[in-house]
Amino acid sequence: MKQTLNLGQVRSYGNVEFLARQLVEGFITGLHKSPFHGFSVEFAEHRLYNTGETTRHIDWKVFGKTEKLFVKRYEEETNLRCHLLIDTSSSMYYPEENYGKMTFSVMAAACLAYMLQRQKDAVSLTTFADQIDVQTPIKSTPSHVHKLFTQLDQLMQQPRPLRRTAAADVIHQVAEKINKRSLVVIFSDMFDNSENADALFSALQHLRHNLHEVLIFHVTDKKTEEEFAFDERPYEFIDLETGETVKLQPGQVRDTYQQAVKSYFQELKMRCGQYKIDFVEADIAQGFDQILNSYLVKRTKMR
Repeated sequence: MKQTLNLGQVRSYGNVEFLARQLVEGFITGLHKSPFHGFSVEFAEHRLYNTGETTRHIDWKVFGKTEKLFVKRYEEETNLRCHLLIDTSSSMYYPEENYGKMTFSVMAAACLAYMLQRQKDAVSLTTFADQIDVQTPIKSTPSHVHKLFTQLDQLMQQPRPLRRTAAADVIHQVAEKINKRSLVVIFSDMFDNSENADALFSALQHLRHNLHEVLIFHVTDKKTEEEFAFDERPYEFIDLETGETVKLQPGQVRDTYQQAVKSYFQELKMRCGQYKIDFVEADIAQGFDQILNSYLVKRTKMR
């Protein structure tokens, strides 16, 4: 069952940790009932058997129940270091009525933090726009993760800033600071780099060169930002990062806009594929299962 929340109600409720727990527990319950049945959601116990490796650690009891080969995992195999990066530039506060992309990104990051805590994995949080705002240590202790949820609560409640993004510079800084192989998860709409894609991918390549795994959640309000599905009447469109305005009817620019956005998004996907970076389209209307599923797929690939 798809895990969805009314993003406006999320902001008014304000308890990110509680909501994340409910979403993750619901997701795991659904996982047990899905075709993934047999996948270990304790995460620190099993992984799928790879053909050709030793059979010494196969859990035959699990095989008897699932008819699938799982290998017992040990603590040194399972510890993961995960850095969560959230773009906090002005464009992430669209749509304005519920700060949709920011609200979605905060909740999605909270869900991953809670899941990582269940796995006893280490997690850190970095928020950024034109510079790094918050960067926590990377730890797995309950007190650390609770502080991380508190910071996410604060981020949820802050008003929209007027800030552009220097994502490439920030990612280079992050790459320099991470000294152990990690999973770097980025939540961003990627709009700020539409004219500077080379600089962005140079920064992402810096992470890959340092042997980090990278998972990008491309956060959009697909209905309006990709499909430009506005009613046919006059609008005043406002650039949230510069404050510039333009008055027009959607039909005047819809085809040109859709072509430009499609071309840019296709380039993002292609370049990420070249660098072996996981690029996931995250539509804020589609709930959080898309985030948790993508994370699990990535987690099982990491050894």
